[in-house]
Order: sequence, then structure tokens, then C-alpha cells
Amino acid sequence: MYPWSRDMKGRWERHELVSEALKGNPLGDPFERPLYVYLPPSYDTSKESYPVIYVLQGMTGQVDMWWNRSAFRPTTPEALDDLFSDPEVPDTIVVLLDAWTRYGGSQYLNSAGTGRYMDYVTHDVVGYLDANFRTIADFTKRAVTGKSSGGYGAMVLPMLRPGIFGALSTHAGDAAFEWSYQGDLAQSVRALLGNYNGNFEEFWADFRTRPAFTRPWDPALLNVYAMATCYSTDDDGTVRLPFDPKSGVIDDEIWSRWLNLDPVRMAKSHIEELQILKGIWIDAGRSDEYYLDVGARCFSSVLSAIGVSHRFELFDGRHGSIEHRYPLAIRYLAEVLQS
Repeated sequence: MYPWSRDMKGRWERHELVSEALKGNPLGDPFERPLYVYLPPSYDTSKESYPVIYVLQGMTGQVDMWWNRSAFRPTTPEALDDLFSDPEVPDTIVVLLDAWTRYGGSQYLNSAGTGRYMDYVTHDVVGYLDANFRTIADFTKRAVTGKSSGGYGAMVLPMLRPGIFGALSTHAGDAAFEWSYQGDLAQSVRALLGNYNGNFEEFWADFRTRPAFTRPWDPALLNVYAMATCYSTDDDGTVRLPFDPKSGVIDDEIWSRWLNLDPVRMAKSHIEELQILKGIWIDAGRSDEYYLDVGARCFSSVLSAIGVSHRFELFDGRHGSIEHRYPLAIRYLAEVLQS
């Protein structure tokens, strides 16, 4: 792979989207967000309308990061252009959207802790694409995909907002919370009690005075607090942790609020919403350090039990550096949307 950019057969456009849903969000995060839209090679030479695939990033992802280059690998925008340069792949518009928050992520949910990110995606972003591009404005011609927290969003948005997306793919999406979050929960308790007197405010005061992720416990504390802002924030904005930070004892009531938003559990009460989807792709690396391969297995097992057709794959890999899987799933989605 060449270590520099190259000409593409399709093209990427950068837009600025003013989100009504994010105005006045509780963190004061920007409500004007960058948005990248990929137009396939045939877009400028035809008058056709196109299906759309929406791509959600993982925790701490910001949309400009898609252009970051790793040695011997194409960037994701380059890989997608290569994909749609294949005449056998149905031409499709692809959207890279931004759902960053001050704490690193939104889980694509509406929350009094972060803002109305579900509305932002399903109303503002989708509406912007339909208004400004030649899209097929029908849910059977839209798909959503993502990795990690983005994979979580891809699983839950079609359940919580049926009639917006007609297919999904999830790469190592957050699921089976008792397995995927247990390591970070335990490490957070240890770090809070050992370094911050059981007080998250002391952690934040320390975190903001130095380069991020220079303490070994930073990722766990950031992730647990960010998840709490999404899963267990009261209507008045009070963030509730799923454990007592002074003792480490699990708070069953708060933990149950997390579990109610676990895709594995949600699927059983959203059978109709899942059954109308034209396609579902689930995958994860067999050595995922957050045990999201276990979460993927659990989600797949529940779908099988409730009679929802899907595709499930495990591959050799961990949680990071799995971007080579994205074009596989996006090709699958493009073909499903065409059918």
C-alpha cells in the first residue's frame, strides 16, 4: 500500500450539518457537525437515485479520524472507493457521520446526559441526505453499520426507530454487557478507590490537567462514565454509576438500567422490528479483549431463537485493526439494499 493519498473513482464531499436535535445539548458540545458523503462513480453521470449506508464510529471516534493512515493499509475512505469501483458491487451512497461527545461517545441514544443523538442520526442526518442528494427515501434502501459503540448503535437503532433502516451490520458491537463491561467496571472501582477517594470528579480534575490516556486506568474510567451518561442518567441530568464508587458494590437498580439497553436482551422484545430487516451481518474477532466476540455470539443466538435470519462470522483478530472487515459488510449491505 502506498503511503500517500491517491485519486479516487468516486468522490467524497465534506458537509457541515446543523443539528436541531443537538442544539442545547447538556454537555455544550457543538450542534454543527462535519459529515462526509461518498458518491459512487456513476453518481455524476446518471440521474438515478441511490440507496444509502450510514457508518457509525466507535467510542472516542471523531469523523475526521477516518482519514488516518496505518502502515501497509488503505484508509477506510480509500477502501470503500476500491469496493465501489468493482462493477459487480451495486453503487451506493455511503455516509460517515460524527457523534462525538465531551466524554468520547453517545451510543447513538437520546440521553439527558449527552443529548438527543438518536434523533440526530435518524432525523437530522437521514433527513439531510434525503433533501440534498439523489437518495431512495425508503427505509428498505437504507442501512446502518458500525464497530464497537458504532456496532451497538447499528444494532439498537433499527429496534428503537423502526422504519428508518432496512438492514444493519455490526462489528464487535457492545452486547452481553455482563461480559463486555465487566473488566472496565472492576478496573474503574480499583482506580477510583486507589487514586481518587472514590470520586469521579477528582478523576476528571486530574484527567483534564495532563495528556489523555497517560494513566493506565484512563480508558476504563472514561468508558464507564461515558456509558453511564448514555444508559443511566436521570431526567434531571444526574449521572448514575452502576456501582457504589466508595465500596465497589454493584447497584442492582442502576445496573438493570444498563441491561435493559443490552442488544441481547432488547432483541427479545423487538422481534417484529428485527424481522422486517432485509439483512443483518454480525462479526467480531475471536480474541476481542472486551469479549465482544462473546457478545456477538449471544446476539446471534438470540436472533436464531426468535427466528430472525442473519449472517454471523468470527475471524482471527482482536478489537482493533479490524477495518479490513468493513468493506465485506458494506458490500453485503449494498447487495441486500439492491435486492
